[in-house]
Amino acid sequence: MPHVGRGVRCNFCLAVFVVFSAVLTGLAIAQPMQGVADAIAPISAAFCADMRTHHVLGSDPKVGCERLRLVKFSYFGFDDKIHDDGEMVVMDAAATHVLRIFERLRKMRFPISKARPMNDYDGDDDASTRDNNSSAFNDRNVAGGNSLSLHAYGLAIDLNPVQNPYLTRSGGALRIDPAAGAGYIKRPSLRLRSGMAEAVIRVFADDGFLIWGGYWHEPIDYQHFQTSRKLAARLAGLSASEATQSFDRVVDSFRACQRKYPREALPNPGCLIQADPSAGVAGTP
Repeated sequence: MPHVGRGVRCNFCLAVFVVFSAVLTGLAIAQPMQGVADAIAPISAAFCADMRTHHVLGSDPKVGCERLRLVKFSYFGFDDKIHDDGEMVVMDAAATHVLRIFERLRKMRFPISKARPMNDYDGDDDASTRDNNSSAFNDRNVAGGNSLSLHAYGLAIDLNPVQNPYLTRSGGALRIDPAAGAGYIKRPSLRLRSGMAEAVIRVFADDGFLIWGGYWHEPIDYQHFQTSRKLAARLAGLSASEATQSFDRVVDSFRACQRKYPREALPNPGCLIQADPSAGVAGTP
């Protein structure tokens, strides 16, 4: 009997060891997809000064540093590795939702080339897009126009500019920005190439970025996700807590509506309008 007891105990120990080893192995496999860098932080005085020095923040911004947040996140790169240096400046009202977007992209293994604040590029959007940098806040006007960009509210995100270029026509000639995006102007209807924004339109919509520039006619801005201009102006005029609650209501409204269409992979146009009446799919920058 003592011999049998030792055997039972050994078998039990072996079972525990196998289970424990499996758990450790599972954790080891899952670890690369965990967001060790995920965080939201206020804009420090030093970082705000750096934004001004590098022409990212003007003298009279619609949204100042007190209403901005630095979102830090890990992301899955085109090299099939996890990078923990992702940083993006956005309006406080949208910060938790922006972090959730990039958490979902990482879990999807959607590749991102890099994501650095515009401080690294002296506020030069062309330099950022040439470097295939995904970015958000930049106190500037829309490209080639006089109206304020949604980037100046911290409520627009550009994603993988090379794989998702900005297209305009002038005198019949097509301009591609950045030029390296020339190989991505024929957007496939069936099979997407790695890093293309079409794969994540719903991900952005689920967290409040209801408008995708790929639906526009002139310009066509495949890299660009934003809120409506009317919503951005309203949020900028509210307190931080009021703006957060208002943005959350937009998100909740869209999600509640979209649940009625479980088989639709893309945002339902009616749900976009219900969540924000000024967020038509054929809107303008």
